[in-house]
Amino acid sequence: MHEFRYKNHELFCEELKIKDIADKVGTPFYLYSYKTIIDHYQKIKAAFREVSPLICFSMKSNSNLAICKALVNEGSGLDIVSGGELYKALKVGVDPKKIVYASVGKTQKEIETAIKNNILLFNVESIPELELINKVARNLNKKVDVSLRINPEVEPDTHYYIKTAKKESKFGIDFKLAESIFINRKKYTSVNIVGLHLHIGSQITQAKPFVQAINKVVGLIKKLEKKSIKLKYLNIGGGLGIIYDKEKPQTAQEFAKAVLPILKRANLKIILEPGRFIVGNGGILVTKVTYVKKTKAKKFAIVDSGMNDLIRPSLYEAYHEILPVYEKKGPKFKYDIVGPICESGDFFGKNRNLVELRSGDYLAIMSAGAYGFSMSSNYNSRPRVLEVMVKENKFFIIRNRETYQDLVRLEKIPSFLKG
Repeated sequence: MHEFRYKNHELFCEELKIKDIADKVGTPFYLYSYKTIIDHYQKIKAAFREVSPLICFSMKSNSNLAICKALVNEGSGLDIVSGGELYKALKVGVDPKKIVYASVGKTQKEIETAIKNNILLFNVESIPELELINKVARNLNKKVDVSLRINPEVEPDTHYYIKTAKKESKFGIDFKLAESIFINRKKYTSVNIVGLHLHIGSQITQAKPFVQAINKVVGLIKKLEKKSIKLKYLNIGGGLGIIYDKEKPQTAQEFAKAVLPILKRANLKIILEPGRFIVGNGGILVTKVTYVKKTKAKKFAIVDSGMNDLIRPSLYEAYHEILPVYEKKGPKFKYDIVGPICESGDFFGKNRNLVELRSGDYLAIMSAGAYGFSMSSNYNSRPRVLEVMVKENKFFIIRNRETYQDLVRLEKIPSFLKG
């Protein structure tokens, strides 16, 4: 469910007409519903209340300060994957003991900064990383907590690029190696290996692969217990799917019902890292039709937003519903909704049935709250777009639109090219 609905043929975000916002701020822009985001956080919190989990919102899905702050205010922790995300997490005032740090390629500087800021734990992806964390912690005269990220070799039904638990994946540690690390854990004198972590991918709509993966990892926990190795945390990651098109994803309650019996067997503190589930349907991209181009083969609606603003359709061939901001009556025609960028892959939707479009019409690209702005770029020297949050009947600009000056602010022409 989300708070983007038609009332008298006008598309609203909560209690505001989207057209009125677009007229005031200009297009393109990302638009977020505060209520939708908080509701989805509360749904997953309620579904897992039996085990009182630590829910760490996955910042990679959307790291806007206002969105992170809204969730932190509700009690959420944050799942980070870079030094930049750590910086932003601390900016919004999250308790460092609610920060978990993933990523296969943490640098020495990033590790050092995280240790100095007393985060809860690192999710470790390899022996070299474990050795580096141990070395940095020793140099800082600290002892730090880590979880080992296990690759359970489970293949969910999702896009190839967002499967992260295949045998040949760069992510995680296999079971045999993990067991060996625990047996030899005393050699890492500045590290406490206190948990296990898994994350099998993203946009997963069914419980079965989660059940398989968690069962495997709980089996390892029980095996370690028999060797008197006791853990504190089981982090089951994120990856819950949402509705983009005709998907029928499990609800938070259905997911919890499937996995809670296994989690109770583990008898550890549970950590979850949802991202898309919380913000995916909480945001849209609002764009305006610049031209309608008719060729012998197609009708194109060329809009003022491009693949640099929302790359998912180009990168993953992802489907996003596209709705008119004002519902007109009349016959429908097939349109390709495309951007202005010099790539054939610059499209948002193909063969979409829409009532006749004209220059100046506003369109809403739905389900764009996750991996939308966070994956955007300045390709074709296009300034990144504005971000807006609506709460009830008010809207707030939560990121200013970039200017052309921003495009060159960090660039320099060397002296030998001048004159």
